Amino acid sequence: MGQMVNLATHILVFALGGDVTGKECGPLASNTWSISCIVIWELTKLIQLERIDMDQDGPEVVRALARIYVWTHDLAVSIQSTNLDFRGDAADELIAPTSVNHKVPLVTRNRRIRSSRLVPLA
Repeated sequence: MGQMVNLATHILVFALGGDVTGKECGPLASNTWSISCIVIWELTKLIQLERIDMDQDGPEVVRALARIYVWTHDLAVSIQSTNLDFRGDAADELIAPTSVNHKVPLVTRNRRIRSSRLVPLA
């Protein structure tokens, strides 16, 4: 297995549903997955709001999430969030600095984040 990659919320949803692009397959197949802890909150909110159809208590989802490393938010990530070269929603502004702070490439389709000169991308 390669290095670790950090998954944005939408990439996690697509990956769990088997709906990733060819460009995303490489980093997802050959690296260990990690997520920022806010991704778990975002995932459960999307389920609650019925924006995605997923059983958060289902054995497949529970098993998949158990295999993913979860980054906690600390002061360093919070400080890094104030130094980003883009503006996004609160979750994006915590997911991206997690990648910056821990030097872990981010897998995302978000154009604002992808245009960043600071965020390492997979």
